[in-house]
Amino acid sequence: MSTKEEEYRDIFLTEAIENFNEINRLLIVLEKNPEDIKSVHALFRITHTLKGNATGMGFEHIAELAHVLEDLFGAVREGKVIISSEMFVSVYKAADILNELIDAVKNPREVKYRGIKTKLEVMLRSALAERSQSIDETVPAASGYENAIAPELLDMLQNDDEDHIDTATKLSFSHLVQVPVQKLDNLLNLVGELVIERDRIIASGMHSASEYSRLNRISSDLQYSVMDVRLVPVDFLFNKFHRIVRDAASKEEKNVSLKLKGTETEIDRNILQVISDSLIHLVRNAIGHGIEKPEARKQSGKPEYGTVTLEASSESDIVIIAIQDDGGGIDAARIRKRAVEKGILTLADASQWSDRDIIMLIFEPGFSTMDEVTSLAGRGVGMDVVKRALDSIGGTVHIETKVGEGTTFFLRLPSSMAVKATLLFELDNETFAIPLSYTERVISVYKSDIHTVANGLITVYQGRTISLIFLNDLFRQERSSMATLERFHPEAKLEIVVVSFNGRLVGFIVDKLLQQKEIIEKPLQKPADGVSFISGVTILGNGKVCLVLSIPGILNTVNHTQHNKISL
Repeated sequence: MSTKEEEYRDIFLTEAIENFNEINRLLIVLEKNPEDIKSVHALFRITHTLKGNATGMGFEHIAELAHVLEDLFGAVREGKVIISSEMFVSVYKAADILNELIDAVKNPREVKYRGIKTKLEVMLRSALAERSQSIDETVPAASGYENAIAPELLDMLQNDDEDHIDTATKLSFSHLVQVPVQKLDNLLNLVGELVIERDRIIASGMHSASEYSRLNRISSDLQYSVMDVRLVPVDFLFNKFHRIVRDAASKEEKNVSLKLKGTETEIDRNILQVISDSLIHLVRNAIGHGIEKPEARKQSGKPEYGTVTLEASSESDIVIIAIQDDGGGIDAARIRKRAVEKGILTLADASQWSDRDIIMLIFEPGFSTMDEVTSLAGRGVGMDVVKRALDSIGGTVHIETKVGEGTTFFLRLPSSMAVKATLLFELDNETFAIPLSYTERVISVYKSDIHTVANGLITVYQGRTISLIFLNDLFRQERSSMATLERFHPEAKLEIVVVSFNGRLVGFIVDKLLQQKEIIEKPLQKPADGVSFISGVTILGNGKVCLVLSIPGILNTVNHTQHNKISL
């Protein structure tokens, strides 16, 4: 049995044991008050759920017995049957054997159940027949089925079942424990505090770092073990999209099928929760904007059914989710034209921007290329929501498209929000952190290789021209970058952190590069939570507070400022 199958079996056992315990509790309530219709409804739902879960897992014996109980409680719910004292005895015995069947999944053995199953079927048929006879005297007193098996034989079969169980001394326990997510978050916070304290002790220098190697290893193992508990497979979310695709395709009068790939990929539950709305927007966008009508697809030589594919994969500590459609693709020329019409870009700027930069305009609030508003598209909302959600967790989006063939959105997400890999650097003797998920490379550039263009600084990196920003100038908003550059010696080398955001490269000039470090980031508290340049804080081993830069916040501000300058 594979690890995944064992995991599903354990989940089934946990739920089945809970169902059995709830059945026992409700039977006691119902026996004391046979008129308690709420208990009857609950028993019907529980046995129906247990039957469905057992069928899905291939445990047919459990499903068969649960199905008989479901029929019985269904008849009681509809007022067709009243449970007698004799029937209660048989139902309790059926519940005990059901417990034995559940336990046999964990500890394989033969459990006889057909005797009690048959007796319940006969009792149910007999009760239904008696009710039918009381309504219409022309109906026979019984269907004949219950007479086919003598009562003595039923008792013998039931007793044979009972010989294999000892319900008085057996209690079932699951190997799984359900824990509220909030408790996991609190545990992770405590582990984070432990890691910070560990780093502080090691940094104090009272003893050599080797003396703390065991403490370092144990605390790291504890940290990653807690993080691992928070991971869930993406099929937890992906499987919900079958209905979403069906409803969206129906509204648009299109034929669309959904394919899922890489559903076993694991990601932090909190991240999955944050991006769930974003995935809905992207899938609906693929159907509304991408997939063509059946007639148009036929004319293009495509199958009548369009396909939307959700695929997940992992690379190191990054999870990549791809949303692909085989529709008409994104026409950059159309977006360029609409951007000029809406005044987002001037005609001169639009002609200079690359197709990749132009396509990224679809994430601007209120931007849409649709001429008519439909139930799914045309309002200019949705894609900016995707962008904001990704920015909030340090994710990025990349688009690949070809007109007439389709579009793929690649979402790069951190696998966990608990620990963030960062690069530490200094500005004015203060330490800052920048997330490695945005860091492209660290380079050193001579002053002579930096040039001024339109009141800004640029340099060439791997054949590409990138803008340069003195972070001190940005934070202080006092000096121009050119004036700052003039203060350096002509042969000076400047340390630059090259970051990538929305497919564009920008270089941050810093005073000194320190090291890479995994940190426990804490959110900013009021009133500092509105600072766009900072995403959070952490505490270093020396006890000092370190601010974590928000790359989306910084570059969105810079791009807005540069856009205003160009427009002027």
